[in-house]
Amino acid sequence: MLRLVHLILSPPSRLVRLALGEKRLSFELVASEDPLAHLPSLIDIDDEVTGLWAIVDYLESEHPEPALVPPDAGERSEALRLLDWTMTQFHEVATKRIVFEKASQAHTGNLIRRPPNMDIVRSGREALRTSLQRLGPVAESRGFLAGRDISLADLALAAHLSALDYYGEIPWNDFPSLQEWYVRIKSRPSFRPLLADRVPGQPPVPHYAELDF
Repeated sequence: MLRLVHLILSPPSRLVRLALGEKRLSFELVASEDPLAHLPSLIDIDDEVTGLWAIVDYLESEHPEPALVPPDAGERSEALRLLDWTMTQFHEVATKRIVFEKASQAHTGNLIRRPPNMDIVRSGREALRTSLQRLGPVAESRGFLAGRDISLADLALAAHLSALDYYGEIPWNDFPSLQEWYVRIKSRPSFRPLLADRVPGQPPVPHYAELDF
């Protein structure tokens, strides 16, 4: 069986968990004892694949069905563009400034060893709202972010939003189109294990595990 070494609130770890679930692959989830390790890490019998991009490539190559990268050239380009944007820019301006300030190093891999800086959190909230305003129309017009079918773009954004939503940081009522998209993603079988996540000493907001919120 596959083993995934992960951090519970790390978006790259959450993305890999969702991808494994979408591909209906059984795996054992192993909490990392070293938050500074290069994670996530996927262990398959004698092979170990480390790092998000290497794992994504491995899964698409070794377990191609169902594909999480669209076969259509235009949709493929858009899926990879949104995947890259979410895991880089969105991470830096929103998730890192909010989740990584609130959560401990043991659950995210961040290097912060001080109380949360609320100025940083507030700047993250402003950037988050700006990003959500752009993403809502995209989800509404396409169904999924890159096209008609779910892709790595959807899983990447859901990985980040789920970590933010754990702390109740997303004003869903202000973004109904994106909320509708998120409800569809959240209702998929691959998402159920994430809804059961609990950080010791930091329970999620009440609606975190609700499918209709």
